[in-house]
Amino acid sequence: MTLPGPETFAANARAALRDSTLTGALRRATDTFAERRAGAIGQVPDWEGLRTRAAAIKAHTLARLDHYLEEFVANAERSGVVVHWAEDAAEACAIVRRLAGERGARRLVKSKSMATEEIHLNAALAQDGAEPVETDLGEWIIQLAGETPSHIIVPAIHKTKEAIGELFVDKLGIAKSSEPAVLAEHARTRLRAHFAAADMGISGVNFGVAATGTILILENEGNARMTTTLPRVHVAVMGIEKVIPRFADLEVFLKLLPRSGTGQHLTTYQSLLTGPDPEGQGPRELHVVLLDNGRSRIAVDATMRQTLACIRCGACLNACPVYQSIGGHAYGSVYPGPIGAILTPQLAGMHSAGTLPFASSLCGACKDVCPVKIDIPSLLLELRQRAVEGTAAQPRTRGSFVERLAWKAWAFCMRGPRRYRVAMALARFCEKLPFVRRLAGPMRAWASTRELPTLAKRSFRSTWRGGAS
Repeated sequence: MTLPGPETFAANARAALRDSTLTGALRRATDTFAERRAGAIGQVPDWEGLRTRAAAIKAHTLARLDHYLEEFVANAERSGVVVHWAEDAAEACAIVRRLAGERGARRLVKSKSMATEEIHLNAALAQDGAEPVETDLGEWIIQLAGETPSHIIVPAIHKTKEAIGELFVDKLGIAKSSEPAVLAEHARTRLRAHFAAADMGISGVNFGVAATGTILILENEGNARMTTTLPRVHVAVMGIEKVIPRFADLEVFLKLLPRSGTGQHLTTYQSLLTGPDPEGQGPRELHVVLLDNGRSRIAVDATMRQTLACIRCGACLNACPVYQSIGGHAYGSVYPGPIGAILTPQLAGMHSAGTLPFASSLCGACKDVCPVKIDIPSLLLELRQRAVEGTAAQPRTRGSFVERLAWKAWAFCMRGPRRYRVAMALARFCEKLPFVRRLAGPMRAWASTRELPTLAKRSFRSTWRGGAS
């Protein structure tokens, strides 16, 4: 299935807006998460204090990322972990393919991981005839559908239970049903067989603790724990920004992440892994692939560095009116919503994702709900400025001719009081002509869902000079 890319965001968004089933499913799901989040954080005595502490930990770590990565690697290797460094997606995929090939691993299982989605690991492994089976229910659903995740936390948020039922009939040959319990039972039966036969398990990493070399994997279904314990080899792909200094720092993030993401007080399963299992009851080998893929470039940018503080809770997606209307696939990126609008252009380049920073109303809801206080609106504005100005490496983003002409006209009118007065007089005259709204494309689009503001009959200056009436 061919999926749209970020370079066609405008067309993607228009297509999504025409899908009433999609918009309905998105609205119900995001509203539910917002309600759960509000209830969960309302029971935390010092929620804002926790957010401030988390932001400080992340800022401190990202400013010294090289130091904490070296500490993490030293302690992980001391515990028997084999650490691999991957500069980009191609190198990360090559490492995992080599590990699978050298061990003759053909039956692979994989738990939910945004990092592996980012590097398109499944497609790379499929070249060797060893595509892993996704074991998270949502990920497995979209794998069957040949799609990418539509949400950071809930990959199949865009699908109704009826759509999932039809997919299972087509792909699994089951009797038609839309009952969640029935569909989940069929999924459970299929996936257990894969767990029992797997040679290698692949996972992501939520946090890596520098002081101990420990990796933490959070989940709600138990599939990740089976992925990391039943196969004889476990490979964890970890973005370099996931490292934190101390074990005690987890106390802060484990209170923030589940409440922000799903409205839970605590994630159901929390797996802390420090090296392979010495008694042979878990994986005989534990490999950690440290993924850069553009992250070090962001880390040295003092303005954009806070992008890497994201803990992948998905709260900004649930709060964003744009995401709620069009879903994740319209962004054409593994990372949708507000966080994707700032992260994807930095990872993929402004040449292909330069439109995403403009896919925002700048309402600030994303900043308000972010558990680590990332100032997403400010970063969106910074990227917009960079897109318009351009650099030697990234050519400037040019709007349409009409848009450029409109801005030039606005700038001309705002350069002097006489020009401004003439422009406002003309605007008041045009306001009385109904056909003007129908002719002007942007004005027509705005007025289709909103009431255009009405200009005052007298300007402020004329009222001031003539006295209040």
